[in-house]
Amino acid sequence: MVNLFSLIDDYLVDKEDGIRQLITWFLNLVMEEEALLQAGAQRYERTDSRKATRNGYKPRTLLTKYGEVELLKPQFREFSFETEVFDKYSRVEKAILTAVAESYLQGVSTRRMKKVMTALGIGEISATSVSRITKELDEKVEEFLSKSIEHEIPYMFIDATYVKVRDGLHYENKAIFIVAGIRDDGYREILGTKLADSEDSLFWEDLFEDLKERGLRGVKLIVSDGHKGIQKAVRQSFIGSSWQMCQVHLIRQALKKVPKKKQKEMAEKIKEALVDRQKYNDLIKELDSMGYEGAADTLERFQYDVMNYMQFPEKHWKKIRTTNMMERTNKEVKRRTRVVGAFPDKQSVLRLTVSILIDMNEDWITGNKYIVIEQ
Repeated sequence: MVNLFSLIDDYLVDKEDGIRQLITWFLNLVMEEEALLQAGAQRYERTDSRKATRNGYKPRTLLTKYGEVELLKPQFREFSFETEVFDKYSRVEKAILTAVAESYLQGVSTRRMKKVMTALGIGEISATSVSRITKELDEKVEEFLSKSIEHEIPYMFIDATYVKVRDGLHYENKAIFIVAGIRDDGYREILGTKLADSEDSLFWEDLFEDLKERGLRGVKLIVSDGHKGIQKAVRQSFIGSSWQMCQVHLIRQALKKVPKKKQKEMAEKIKEALVDRQKYNDLIKELDSMGYEGAADTLERFQYDVMNYMQFPEKHWKKIRTTNMMERTNKEVKRRTRVVGAFPDKQSVLRLTVSILIDMNEDWITGNKYIVIEQ
């Protein structure tokens, strides 16, 4: 049994070494639990439910951003022990490693990349290693982005985060759009992601067409920011569906056109108006009369798209009037992409983003229902 107080002492003396030991202890514990479930019995337990007997351990190393850790992988006599630890934990780390390594091998910001590689616990890395890992990750990306959408998706959400990508000799900020949905059984699911070269209606139509070819159906409400071209594409791609302007994004856009000292007051007024059509129209007039024409124009532009969620069951309202459902997903993508800084190409963005989304999707579809949908 590992002494947790000893781990804490190690952490206080040497944080990185302490974290490595903590990761080692935790992942070994996970594999012990997996072994118990697969064997059908505790070690040395005599029971008719036993499916396999233990055969010691096999050392396995795992690369983490704190350096390499050595784990003890349980072994069975009758069949191979299976674990999600190495696939799930290392997939995102590999994507970060390859994005950094590709930049390093291409001579991009070499000094900075060496620092990042050191922080990730990586020494020199060869082009052959990068090629092997990228091939493996690209297969995972393709598999995830082409998987069938098996459930009807009554509520679909689209949100974006921005990354810096190399294009020839310069870098550009590009939007990576993540599409998720609430299924007809109440669970959330990541449906896809796409890096945008532009945000015109053709981009959205291509994205929606790809999702429909994979089985997307039953969409009743699409929730997003007011991205250019999205309203037109929704009207053409999802006839009979409604588009909902994310209320959080609407408030942010309106407040940009209000003096800072008035923003808190105006934010409260907009929130109150977002549940009543008459109050909303009155607020547009009030903002205009106060000289905040820009804020009034923003509210007016989306006046027919901010209360569409109200046509659905009231118990769903709180979760379908904004894209807040995807907040944690975007935060995780931003946190991980920050390590890389600037990506060497578009594919390296997808490798990392999809690796994160695969893990997030597993959590969503095996976790609790997000909403209750009456069948």
